[in-house]
Amino acid sequence: MKLLVINGPNLNMLGIREPGVYGAQTYDQLVEYIHGVCAREGVAVECFQSNHEGAIVDRIQNAYGREDGIVINPAAYTHTSVAILDALKAVHLPAVEVHLSDVRKREDFRQISYAGMACEKTVIGLGFQGYEEAILYLKARLER
Repeated sequence: MKLLVINGPNLNMLGIREPGVYGAQTYDQLVEYIHGVCAREGVAVECFQSNHEGAIVDRIQNAYGREDGIVINPAAYTHTSVAILDALKAVHLPAVEVHLSDVRKREDFRQISYAGMACEKTVIGLGFQGYEEAILYLKARLER
């Protein structure tokens, strides 16, 4: 089983960008955390981060026939990108949306999630542990 974990714009700035909202841990620490969870669970994983919508769309499309599921934190593209929604729908892989912060308690514009419309589950406000919940969900689903 192989999962793809996609992180969108500005997540490479974790630890620097608004630590009161996103925490003090860095993106490298997030990737290390994800790899640790996947190693413990016997799941192969590739982590991908981009600040560019088209690169994210390309990577989702490239997952077709290569990965078994997708964990995605589209970041700001959550609220704007029909292209990412369409890419997720096109590859038809089980996907889980993750957000570090609790977007339900944030600005009004953050209340819509286009990417989430193509995801089976959304995990919000759990910080790094949200990725673990998403990975465990996909592992259980794919093993059924």
